[in-house]
Amino acid sequence: MRIAIIDLGTNTFNLLVVEVNTDKSCTTLYQTKIPVKLGEGGINKDFIAEAPFQRGIEALKTYKSTIKEYKADKIYAVATSAIRGASNGHEFVVKAREEAGIDVRVISGEQEAETIYYGVRKAVNISDQNSLIIDIGGGSTEFIIANNEKIVWKQSFLLGVARLLELFEPSDPINEAEIQTLKDYLRLQLQPLSEALKRYPVTELIGSSGSFDSIAEMVAYKYYSPNILEGKTEFTFNLEHYRAIHQMILKSTLEERTHMKGLVAMRVDMIVVSIILVDFILTSYNISQMRLSTYSLKEGILFEILHSLEEVA
Repeated sequence: MRIAIIDLGTNTFNLLVVEVNTDKSCTTLYQTKIPVKLGEGGINKDFIAEAPFQRGIEALKTYKSTIKEYKADKIYAVATSAIRGASNGHEFVVKAREEAGIDVRVISGEQEAETIYYGVRKAVNISDQNSLIIDIGGGSTEFIIANNEKIVWKQSFLLGVARLLELFEPSDPINEAEIQTLKDYLRLQLQPLSEALKRYPVTELIGSSGSFDSIAEMVAYKYYSPNILEGKTEFTFNLEHYRAIHQMILKSTLEERTHMKGLVAMRVDMIVVSIILVDFILTSYNISQMRLSTYSLKEGILFEILHSLEEVA
Protein backbone atom coordinates (compact mmCIF):
# COMPACT_ATOMS: atom_id res chain seq x y z
CA MET A 1 0.00 0.00 0.00
CA ARG A 2 1.15 3.50 -0.83
CA ILE A 3 0.33 6.46 1.39
CA ALA A 4 0.69 10.18 0.73
CA ILE A 5 0.86 12.56 3.69
CA ILE A 6 0.52 16.32 3.35
CA ASP A 7 1.35 18.63 6.25
CA LEU A 8 -0.30 21.98 5.51
CA GLY A 9 1.91 24.22 7.62
CA THR A 10 1.81 27.99 7.87
CA ASN A 11 5.10 28.51 6.02
CA THR A 12 5.36 25.35 3.94
CA PHE A 13 3.22 22.52 2.64
CA ASN A 14 5.17 19.28 3.05
CA LEU A 15 4.56 16.09 1.08
CA LEU A 16 5.69 12.57 1.99
CA VAL A 17 4.91 9.50 -0.12
CA VAL A 18 5.73 6.08 1.33
CA GLU A 19 5.33 2.41 0.49
CA VAL A 20 3.99 0.44 3.47
CA ASN A 21 5.64 -2.96 3.41
CA THR A 22 3.99 -6.19 4.56
CA ASP A 23 5.86 -6.05 7.89
CA LYS A 24 4.49 -2.49 8.42
CA SER A 25 7.90 -0.93 7.81
CA CYS A 26 8.02 1.94 5.29
CA THR A 27 10.06 2.89 2.28
CA THR A 28 10.14 6.59 1.43
CA LEU A 29 9.37 7.06 -2.26
CA TYR A 30 9.27 10.84 -2.44
CA GLN A 31 9.27 13.92 -0.24
CA THR A 32 9.34 17.63 -0.90
CA LYS A 33 8.12 20.96 0.41
CA ILE A 34 6.60 24.04 -1.21
CA PRO A 35 6.88 27.44 0.51
CA VAL A 36 3.38 28.94 0.62
CA LYS A 37 3.63 31.50 3.47
CA LEU A 38 -0.08 31.24 4.22
CA GLY A 39 0.22 33.80 7.01
CA GLU A 40 1.55 36.57 4.78
CA GLY A 41 -0.39 39.77 5.32
CA GLY A 42 -3.11 38.29 7.51
CA ILE A 43 -1.86 35.95 10.20
CA ASN A 44 -2.41 38.36 13.09
CA LYS A 45 -5.82 39.25 11.68
CA ASP A 46 -6.81 35.55 11.70
CA PHE A 47 -7.33 35.62 7.97
CA ILE A 48 -5.66 34.01 4.93
CA ALA A 49 -5.09 36.79 2.41
CA GLU A 50 -5.96 36.23 -1.24
CA ALA A 51 -2.45 35.70 -2.66
CA PRO A 52 -1.28 33.11 -0.06
CA PHE A 53 -4.72 31.46 -0.19
CA GLN A 54 -4.24 30.85 -3.91
CA ARG A 55 -0.60 29.77 -3.44
CA GLY A 56 -1.82 27.13 -1.02
CA ILE A 57 -4.45 25.79 -3.41
CA GLU A 58 -1.94 25.70 -6.29
CA ALA A 59 0.52 23.79 -4.08
CA LEU A 60 -2.18 21.20 -3.34
CA LYS A 61 -2.95 20.86 -7.05
CA THR A 62 0.74 20.22 -7.71
CA TYR A 63 0.83 17.63 -4.94
CA LYS A 64 -2.29 15.89 -6.25
CA SER A 65 -0.59 15.48 -9.61
CA THR A 66 2.57 14.07 -7.95
CA ILE A 67 0.51 11.71 -5.79
CA LYS A 68 -1.22 10.38 -8.92
CA GLU A 69 2.18 9.71 -10.50
CA TYR A 70 3.17 7.63 -7.48
CA LYS A 71 -0.19 5.84 -7.48
CA ALA A 72 -0.81 6.40 -3.78
CA ASP A 73 -3.81 4.51 -2.41
CA LYS A 74 -4.65 7.05 0.30
CA ILE A 75 -4.02 10.70 1.02
CA TYR A 76 -3.84 12.06 4.56
CA ALA A 77 -3.79 15.87 4.58
CA VAL A 78 -3.55 17.71 7.90
CA ALA A 79 -3.79 21.47 8.46
CA THR A 80 -2.32 23.40 11.38
CA SER A 81 -2.20 26.91 12.85
CA ALA A 82 -2.78 29.26 9.90
CA ILE A 83 -5.82 27.35 8.66
CA ARG A 84 -7.30 26.40 12.04
CA GLY A 85 -7.05 30.01 13.26
CA ALA A 86 -8.32 31.76 10.13
CA SER A 87 -11.88 33.00 9.73
CA ASN A 88 -11.72 31.71 6.16
CA GLY A 89 -9.95 28.46 7.10
CA HIS A 90 -13.09 26.44 6.40
CA GLU A 91 -13.33 28.10 2.98
CA PHE A 92 -9.76 26.95 2.27
CA VAL A 93 -10.66 23.37 3.21
CA VAL A 94 -13.70 23.50 0.87
CA LYS A 95 -11.59 24.89 -2.01
CA ALA A 96 -8.94 22.22 -1.42
CA ARG A 97 -11.59 19.55 -1.92
CA GLU A 98 -13.24 21.24 -4.90
CA GLU A 99 -10.14 22.38 -6.82
CA ALA A 100 -7.44 19.91 -5.81
CA GLY A 101 -9.55 16.91 -4.84
CA ILE A 102 -7.88 16.69 -1.43
CA ASP A 103 -9.77 16.29 1.85
CA VAL A 104 -8.03 18.30 4.55
CA ARG A 105 -8.40 17.56 8.25
CA VAL A 106 -7.79 20.51 10.58
CA ILE A 107 -6.20 19.46 13.88
CA SER A 108 -5.98 21.29 17.20
CA GLY A 109 -2.74 22.59 18.68
CA GLU A 110 -2.86 19.84 21.31
CA GLN A 111 -3.24 17.16 18.62
CA GLU A 112 -0.41 18.74 16.67
CA ALA A 113 1.92 18.65 19.69
CA GLU A 114 1.15 14.97 20.37
CA THR A 115 1.66 13.98 16.74
CA ILE A 116 4.98 15.85 16.58
CA TYR A 117 6.14 13.82 19.59
CA TYR A 118 5.46 10.56 17.74
CA GLY A 119 7.46 11.81 14.76
CA VAL A 120 10.40 12.94 16.90
CA ARG A 121 10.41 9.66 18.83
CA LYS A 122 10.89 7.79 15.53
CA ALA A 123 13.90 9.95 14.63
CA VAL A 124 15.70 10.48 17.92
CA ASN A 125 16.86 8.09 20.60
CA ILE A 126 15.00 9.75 23.48
CA SER A 127 16.06 8.61 26.95
CA ASP A 128 13.94 7.80 29.98
CA GLN A 129 14.73 11.31 31.27
CA ASN A 130 12.44 14.15 30.21
CA SER A 131 13.46 16.32 27.26
CA LEU A 132 11.87 19.49 25.93
CA ILE A 133 10.75 19.06 22.31
CA ILE A 134 10.09 22.24 20.33
CA ASP A 135 8.53 22.57 16.89
CA ILE A 136 8.79 26.15 15.63
CA GLY A 137 6.11 26.76 13.04
CA GLY A 138 4.96 29.82 11.18
CA GLY A 139 1.70 30.27 13.06
CA SER A 140 2.29 28.35 16.28
CA THR A 141 5.10 26.75 18.23
CA GLU A 142 4.57 23.48 20.04
CA PHE A 143 6.34 22.67 23.32
CA ILE A 144 6.33 19.07 24.56
CA ILE A 145 7.99 17.70 27.70
CA ALA A 146 8.41 13.97 27.17
CA ASN A 147 10.55 10.89 27.56
CA ASN A 148 10.88 7.68 25.55
CA GLU A 149 7.60 6.36 26.96
CA LYS A 150 5.18 9.25 27.18
CA ILE A 151 4.35 12.94 27.05
CA VAL A 152 4.18 14.49 30.51
CA TRP A 153 3.14 17.99 29.37
CA LYS A 154 2.37 19.70 26.08
CA GLN A 155 1.01 23.01 24.80
CA SER A 156 0.71 24.87 21.52
CA PHE A 157 1.42 28.62 21.71
CA LEU A 158 0.61 31.31 19.12
CA LEU A 159 4.31 32.06 18.83
CA GLY A 160 5.01 31.02 15.26
CA VAL A 161 7.80 32.94 13.53
CA ALA A 162 5.58 34.37 10.77
CA ARG A 163 3.21 35.65 13.45
CA LEU A 164 6.04 37.16 15.54
CA LEU A 165 7.78 38.70 12.53
CA GLU A 166 4.62 40.46 11.42
CA LEU A 167 3.79 41.54 14.98
CA PHE A 168 7.20 43.05 15.84
CA GLU A 169 8.53 44.13 12.39
CA PRO A 170 12.20 44.24 13.48
CA SER A 171 14.81 46.46 11.87
CA ASP A 172 17.31 45.13 9.34
CA PRO A 173 19.50 44.11 11.08
CA ILE A 174 17.58 43.68 14.32
CA ASN A 175 18.82 45.86 17.21
CA GLU A 176 19.37 45.10 20.90
CA ALA A 177 16.24 46.93 22.07
CA GLU A 178 14.09 44.90 19.64
CA ILE A 179 15.69 41.65 20.79
CA GLN A 180 14.91 42.53 24.40
CA THR A 181 11.32 43.48 23.55
CA LEU A 182 10.81 40.12 21.85
CA LYS A 183 12.35 38.23 24.78
CA ASP A 184 10.11 40.10 27.23
CA TYR A 185 7.10 39.08 25.15
CA LEU A 186 8.25 35.45 25.07
CA ARG A 187 8.78 35.45 28.84
CA LEU A 188 5.22 36.67 29.37
CA GLN A 189 3.61 34.32 26.86
CA LEU A 190 5.57 31.26 28.00
CA GLN A 191 4.62 31.41 31.68
CA PRO A 192 2.79 28.04 31.41
CA LEU A 193 5.99 26.48 30.04
CA SER A 194 8.03 27.98 32.89
CA GLU A 195 5.65 26.48 35.42
CA ALA A 196 5.73 23.09 33.67
CA LEU A 197 9.54 23.03 33.67
CA LYS A 198 9.57 23.62 37.42
CA ARG A 199 7.54 20.42 37.77
CA TYR A 200 9.37 18.51 35.04
CA PRO A 201 12.97 19.79 34.79
CA VAL A 202 14.96 19.09 31.62
CA THR A 203 18.56 19.52 30.51
CA GLU A 204 18.02 18.78 26.81
CA LEU A 205 16.18 20.54 24.01
CA ILE A 206 15.17 18.55 20.91
CA GLY A 207 14.33 20.79 17.97
CA SER A 208 11.90 19.36 15.46
CA SER A 209 12.77 20.00 11.81
CA GLY A 210 12.06 23.44 10.27
CA SER A 211 14.28 26.19 11.68
CA PHE A 212 16.40 23.60 13.48
CA ASP A 213 17.15 21.95 10.11
CA SER A 214 18.51 25.28 8.88
CA ILE A 215 20.60 25.88 12.00
CA ALA A 216 22.07 22.37 11.70
CA GLU A 217 22.83 22.87 8.00
CA MET A 218 24.55 26.20 8.71
CA VAL A 219 26.62 24.56 11.46
CA ALA A 220 27.52 21.71 9.09
CA TYR A 221 28.68 24.09 6.35
CA LYS A 222 30.75 26.21 8.72
CA TYR A 223 32.35 23.57 10.94
CA TYR A 224 32.07 20.20 9.24
CA SER A 225 30.74 19.30 5.81
CA PRO A 226 27.15 19.35 4.52
CA ASN A 227 27.20 15.59 3.99
CA ILE A 228 27.47 14.88 7.75
CA LEU A 229 23.68 15.35 7.89
CA GLU A 230 22.88 13.11 4.92
CA GLY A 231 20.76 10.10 5.83
CA LYS A 232 20.63 11.08 9.49
CA THR A 233 17.41 11.59 11.42
CA GLU A 234 19.12 13.27 14.39
CA PHE A 235 22.08 15.57 14.98
CA THR A 236 23.73 16.67 18.23
CA PHE A 237 24.71 20.33 18.31
CA ASN A 238 27.98 21.59 19.70
CA LEU A 239 26.56 24.58 21.59
CA GLU A 240 29.66 26.70 20.93
CA HIS A 241 29.09 26.20 17.20
CA TYR A 242 25.41 27.00 17.65
CA ARG A 243 26.22 30.24 19.52
CA ALA A 244 28.57 31.37 16.76
CA ILE A 245 25.80 30.86 14.18
CA HIS A 246 23.37 32.62 16.52
CA GLN A 247 25.59 35.71 16.69
CA MET A 248 26.21 35.68 12.95
CA ILE A 249 22.48 35.66 12.21
CA LEU A 250 21.66 38.40 14.72
CA LYS A 251 24.25 40.76 13.23
CA SER A 252 23.28 40.07 9.62
CA THR A 253 21.04 41.93 7.19
CA LEU A 254 18.40 40.19 5.11
CA GLU A 255 20.63 40.58 2.05
CA GLU A 256 23.60 39.00 3.84
CA ARG A 257 21.49 36.05 4.95
CA THR A 258 20.53 35.28 1.34
CA HIS A 259 24.20 34.30 0.82
CA MET A 260 24.67 32.21 3.96
CA LYS A 261 25.42 28.58 3.21
CA GLY A 262 22.88 26.16 4.59
CA LEU A 263 20.11 28.75 4.97
CA VAL A 264 17.30 28.10 2.49
CA ALA A 265 15.59 31.06 0.84
CA MET A 266 12.22 30.55 2.52
CA ARG A 267 13.80 31.06 5.97
CA VAL A 268 16.07 34.08 5.45
CA ASP A 269 13.50 36.48 6.90
CA MET A 270 12.19 34.33 9.77
CA ILE A 271 15.43 32.75 11.00
CA VAL A 272 16.22 35.81 13.15
CA VAL A 273 13.06 35.38 15.20
CA SER A 274 13.64 31.60 15.35
CA ILE A 275 17.16 31.96 16.70
CA ILE A 276 16.03 34.44 19.37
CA LEU A 277 13.33 32.00 20.47
CA VAL A 278 15.82 29.11 20.63
CA ASP A 279 18.33 31.20 22.58
CA PHE A 280 15.63 32.37 24.98
CA ILE A 281 14.73 28.76 25.78
CA LEU A 282 18.34 27.63 26.22
CA THR A 283 19.32 30.50 28.51
CA SER A 284 16.08 30.90 30.49
CA TYR A 285 15.86 27.25 31.46
CA ASN A 286 19.60 26.42 31.76
CA ILE A 287 19.48 23.80 29.03
CA SER A 288 22.92 22.36 28.29
CA GLN A 289 22.25 20.00 25.37
CA MET A 290 20.48 20.40 22.04
CA ARG A 291 19.65 17.92 19.30
CA LEU A 292 17.87 18.07 15.96
CA SER A 293 15.10 15.69 14.92
CA THR A 294 14.64 15.72 11.16
CA TYR A 295 11.21 14.16 11.69
CA SER A 296 8.20 16.18 12.78
CA LEU A 297 4.47 16.30 12.09
CA LYS A 298 4.22 14.31 8.86
CA GLU A 299 6.28 11.43 10.26
CA GLY A 300 4.10 11.54 13.37
CA ILE A 301 1.04 11.23 11.16
CA LEU A 302 2.65 8.21 9.49
CA PHE A 303 3.27 6.64 12.89
CA GLU A 304 -0.40 7.09 13.82
CA ILE A 305 -1.54 5.60 10.50
CA LEU A 306 0.70 2.54 10.92
CA HIS A 307 -0.43 2.13 14.52
CA SER A 308 -4.09 2.14 13.42
CA LEU A 309 -3.31 -0.44 10.72
CA GLU A 310 -1.72 -2.71 13.33
CA GLU A 311 -4.80 -2.40 15.53
CA VAL A 312 -7.04 -3.37 12.60
CA ALA A 313 -4.81 -6.35 11.80
